[in-house]
Amino acid sequence: MSGLRLGILGCDTSHAVEFTKRLNHRDVAEEQWVEGATVVAAWPGTSEIVPDRLPGYVATLRGYGIDIVDRPEDLKVDAVLLEAQQGSTHAALAVPLLRAGVPVFVDKPFACSVADAAAMVEAAARGRAPLLSASSLRFASEVQSLEVGRVLGAHTWAPASLHPGNPGLFHYGVHGVEMLYTLMGGPGCRTVRCISTEGTDDVLGTWADGRMGGVRGLRAGAHGYGFVAYGEKGIKATSAGTAWIYHNLLKVVVQVLSGGPSPVSPQELVEAVAFQECALRSSQTGGEAVKLPVI
Repeated sequence: MSGLRLGILGCDTSHAVEFTKRLNHRDVAEEQWVEGATVVAAWPGTSEIVPDRLPGYVATLRGYGIDIVDRPEDLKVDAVLLEAQQGSTHAALAVPLLRAGVPVFVDKPFACSVADAAAMVEAAARGRAPLLSASSLRFASEVQSLEVGRVLGAHTWAPASLHPGNPGLFHYGVHGVEMLYTLMGGPGCRTVRCISTEGTDDVLGTWADGRMGGVRGLRAGAHGYGFVAYGEKGIKATSAGTAWIYHNLLKVVVQVLSGGPSPVSPQELVEAVAFQECALRSSQTGGEAVKLPVI
């Protein structure tokens, strides 16, 4: 193992452990290993999302030999994985690092407001620091290998459990949103409608070129990930497998944090947050169309 020395900010998610397994080659099949970076330190943080799970994740990381530090500034590393689950905490943690030129990966949700998302993108530009945020579902093989020609519209489905710390789609429906943006080829959504019930969110976005894309957030019945893509050359409906999504995501994370090209533009980083923010506003008004801000 060699390459970037990574630090983790926030340990209240299984991703802190699962990513470390793959990067540090611990307790996971060799074919899942990712080269080019190693986790060396972590700051546990606090948690309003799953406070009962935090100690266990920290104990596992300590057992892997990860240095557990008392303050974020004690991370003496080349780049940072921001893993805290609550999206509203991300800007405060990421902006100082980005302004200082430290590469940062921000796990989902990138932010819970357009203002916070824009602040991180601006800080990255000012500090000339690599910045990436992405759902692992962006890199599901079924999404990446899609061959239907230009996508004229798409619908995704994903679990969408709720938590007030990450309101609306931000908590888990973000996976469906980011699959949708990948299938639709990036930003360009202009309006969003969302109707929510106890068991479901149904979201429909209209892109500037007239294409339409939707997300069904699942809270009742069977759960899973998948999509229908309507293309110029065919229609594809499929579930999305999860066996390789962490591996595939981490390969891109290492590439971007090392200074390589990012598959997610700064505009898309912010617009995907705007999509979720506007969907929440629409759901609160019974499904009225909400215009996305100009990004």
